[in-house]
Amino acid sequence: MDHIEVIRAESQRFAQVLADAAPDAPSPTCPDWTVSDLLWHLVEVHDFWAGILETGALTDEQMQAVEEAKPQRPETVEETLALRERATARLCHQLAVHGDAEPRWTWWPPDQTVGFTRRMQVCEATMHRVDAELAAGVRRTAIGREAAVALVDQCVDVMWGWVPEWARQDIHGVVELRAADTGQRWLMEIGRWSGVGPESGREFDLPFGRRAQPDAAASAMAVAPVVDLALWAWKRGGVVQRAGGKDLVASLDALVATGIQ
Repeated sequence: MDHIEVIRAESQRFAQVLADAAPDAPSPTCPDWTVSDLLWHLVEVHDFWAGILETGALTDEQMQAVEEAKPQRPETVEETLALRERATARLCHQLAVHGDAEPRWTWWPPDQTVGFTRRMQVCEATMHRVDAELAAGVRRTAIGREAAVALVDQCVDVMWGWVPEWARQDIHGVVELRAADTGQRWLMEIGRWSGVGPESGREFDLPFGRRAQPDAAASAMAVAPVVDLALWAWKRGGVVQRAGGKDLVASLDALVATGIQ
């Protein structure tokens, strides 16, 4: 997959859709956001990660400097669309001139590399394009199979997997996600993590999921064509067939229901 081309094409479609949408229309898959908010979000995302790559940021302090240098939000859709075009071009240029193994700050501690940003930005651009089409009420355009595989990978390896070091973990079992059209399989152990945050004092009880060992035995599964599987995993639609132990299926449903914005 050409990650840069996917980011560029999905971002262009995103902008085309939102250019004709009512700015105050709600975004059904991003609660509390309007079309205008959704458009500005992608501008912020592309500008921020272009800055991380461009400056060589490695520390939280360097990341914060990039965050503080972001542009002000324009007052009109036309100005925001122009800024989006520049931010996307800047991000794509930075991805083109840096290799995956180069170190850079990311919000995911296990992977502090350019490669993480490259993979994550394919997911951001693709899913927010879907958000734009849903908000505008237009037909959803196709997601490529390679991008859909990457979207499921990112859920299993990153988006569902964060658990703080101080938390208690209760593993409920192993589930299999299966792409009915390509035959690809993802084995994932799921459960809940809980505890009281040492700094906030807040009490947590949340679901998590992470890739299981290749020889793990699954007691439940979710099966669909790979694009449906990706949309379902990111809570953007998609029809899947679930089977297996009732409690484990319920745990899987709870994990997906947390949503990814």
